[in-house]
Amino acid sequence: MKIHESAENYLETILMLQQRKAAVRSIDVVNELGFSKPSISVAMKNLRSNGFISMDPDGHITLTRSGREIAEKMYERHTFLSNWLADLGVAPDIAAEDACRMEHVISAESFAAIKRHVKDSAV
Repeated sequence: MKIHESAENYLETILMLQQRKAAVRSIDVVNELGFSKPSISVAMKNLRSNGFISMDPDGHITLTRSGREIAEKMYERHTFLSNWLADLGVAPDIAAEDACRMEHVISAESFAAIKRHVKDSAV
């Protein structure tokens, strides 16, 4: 299923926050991304209605299996591409920005090929 880039970013952000803290709430996403509370509220509602997250009565966000799969895929791509670009000599902040854009448009086939190439080059 194809989802919007913004939804992928929200899911990736939730995953990263969960790695840093035990419980994640919408306000944590607001603080991390710098978007308005109403924008995040609408996004969380959409993610919930599409089955990517669940929320308990206290507002704690949990990624569903499908939400976690998408978040982990985006996080892996972002981390790998950021590091690869930095290793090529791109400034870390630019590498991170470029990786953020690239992670959403690169095909699974191309990403796998780049990973193989980098792995083979390192040997």
